[in-house]
Amino acid sequence: MPNWEYITTPLIIHNTTAILNNWGKQGWELVQVVQTPEGGYVAFMKRQVA
Repeated sequence: MPNWEYITTPLIIHNTTAILNNWGKQGWELVQVVQTPEGGYVAFMKRQVA
């Protein structure tokens, strides 16, 4: 069974693509984006542990 590690990061609306591409280059896969009560967004990501 694979092991996973997780991370959350805030998303800045005018720079979302660059932020997600940066994490993707490091092996992180986007799982979900959630809007915060304040109106911002947070990305939840995972990657398999070697």
